[in-house]
Amino acid sequence: MGLAIRTLPWKTIAKEALNRTLPLTNLLCCLHITNTYLLTPALVVGPSMLPTFSLAGDLVLAERRRGSLKNGDIVLLRSPENPRKVIAKRVVAMEAEEAAMGDGAVAVPKGCIWVVGDNVDNSRDSRHFGAVPVALSSGGCSGGSRRGTVWTCGELI
Repeated sequence: MGLAIRTLPWKTIAKEALNRTLPLTNLLCCLHITNTYLLTPALVVGPSMLPTFSLAGDLVLAERRRGSLKNGDIVLLRSPENPRKVIAKRVVAMEAEEAAMGDGAVAVPKGCIWVVGDNVDNSRDSRHFGAVPVALSSGGCSGGSRRGTVWTCGELI
């Protein structure tokens, strides 16, 4: 048996290995580019964005766009309290605007956004950790619709 393996030319083995791995490599490259530059998927679970997202969890396909956020957009961002966690919140104020907080208002610093969950009574958001740097955002949706348990950006459907 060991003799039969030695008689196979190494070029044939290399060609077969390349033919089997190239499609998988192409798929993984396409997924990486899509996730890095175009869209990012996230599972939104929990009560903070009720009724927009369900309590059991919805899959969100968010556009990778930092520069075009505006008030009312839903944004995915790294939690300032736990950087391993990605949270979904609604933008209520941009830099140089004032955000209502309790009895007063807070000025949002340059390069930051003020985010609040739709379920105000059950959400940890900017009212707890302050304004969030835009650099922590990884994607957003302006308008959209629900198809089953997938919530997509309006431009994609």
